[in-house]
Amino acid sequence: MKKTLVSALTAALVVGAASTTFAAANPFSDVPADHWAYDAVTQLANDGVIEGYGDTSFKGDKNITRYEMAQMVAKAMAKTNVGGNDKALIDKLAAEFADELNNLGVRVSNLERNADKVAWHGTAEYTFQHYMTEGNAVDSKDSRNNLLIRLQPNAEINNHWHVRARLDANTFLDEDSSKNAEDSGNVALKRVWAEGAYGAWNYKVGKFGAPDDDTITDTPFSGAEASYNPASGLNFVVGAGRVNSPAALMHESTLKSDGSYANNSSDTTTTASGTTENDATANYQYIGAGFQKSKIWGAARWHHLNANGFNNTTTKNSYSDSKTDEANIWLLKGGYTFTKNVAFKGFYAQNHDADYYNKAGSAELDYKGAQAENQGSYGLWVAYRHFGRNAFVASPWDVINIDNHGEKGWEIGGNYAMFKNTILTLRYGDGKDLATDKNVKNLFGRVNFLF
Repeated sequence: MKKTLVSALTAALVVGAASTTFAAANPFSDVPADHWAYDAVTQLANDGVIEGYGDTSFKGDKNITRYEMAQMVAKAMAKTNVGGNDKALIDKLAAEFADELNNLGVRVSNLERNADKVAWHGTAEYTFQHYMTEGNAVDSKDSRNNLLIRLQPNAEINNHWHVRARLDANTFLDEDSSKNAEDSGNVALKRVWAEGAYGAWNYKVGKFGAPDDDTITDTPFSGAEASYNPASGLNFVVGAGRVNSPAALMHESTLKSDGSYANNSSDTTTTASGTTENDATANYQYIGAGFQKSKIWGAARWHHLNANGFNNTTTKNSYSDSKTDEANIWLLKGGYTFTKNVAFKGFYAQNHDADYYNKAGSAELDYKGAQAENQGSYGLWVAYRHFGRNAFVASPWDVINIDNHGEKGWEIGGNYAMFKNTILTLRYGDGKDLATDKNVKNLFGRVNFLF
């Protein structure tokens, strides 16, 4: 069938809408404005019924197959704003190409699905941090105001595989100039990985978040991971690769009397707080198992890191008397749900290669919790935390954290769904510095706009 016949047939579909076609741009270089089918072709292209060729041509004199025509009819059938006369013509075309439409039904459905196979989610957030203890300020500032936008695309490759990513643009409001690219507001690709699911097995390859990012490993990790999550509730995970370890970075710098770090080498990087430290990329492996049973859950993990940063420290009582370059961190975590509103969770971690500040633990009692889709929902919690910095790969904590050698103390907090997809979070920490026994008091606030 000639494409000129296609134009004749489809022109009738847009007679009622011809008055709008003159405002539409011509998408095809080989269909001049004085062509008899110009209005019909332009309107159908704008409606997504026809696409032409990748070189911006329409090639109206080229033969097409009944399959190609059936595809156009299927797209016309999917339109909802069609008048009575046009609907009747579409029905006639559907009858003419009934066999092709029936045979290609699955393929047409797949085309419609693939057209929307990339999904974007993310958050825009404002964070306020206030340090109420001398020596805990960042860059000699008692407060910090931060804006971040995070985009998380998810692209479907096939029934088993997806490609996922995370892009961050981060800037501090109280700085006129930024110290590095991370602070400048430039978009940085933080994570990108391929993820495949085959039954209960799940595979990841690329740069992604290691497990236990809710306890001791909040950092991107480059490598591969395999996990097994059957319906029985038992689960298993193993991974290996490389990581820029904040723990190793801290040990490559010498602790000064004021609590800051002096650099020991010319091979340096600048942290978000402005501290100059050595680069320390560590070999990284982890393995673990867990379970989920009714109201109780738990997991055991082993994290291993190997980096020069662990044995380069010159500060006494900083890491290990043996100056080992290893970190072997064992982790136990779990929780129990008492009622639909009340739950307990906690963890304990220990680095068996570190002689100092080698233990971390947390016990937290939660009441309810803000739900992004439910305006007015809220949650409250109280926790006691003890964080020796050498028990962490990278800390996710805000008000009791691993500054200097680590901290211990109480945290109270809450979150509230101010509007749909808008969450306010507040945290307050009151405790002690593990090395100096100085009081620690920190305030943290954040508003997340989810999309």
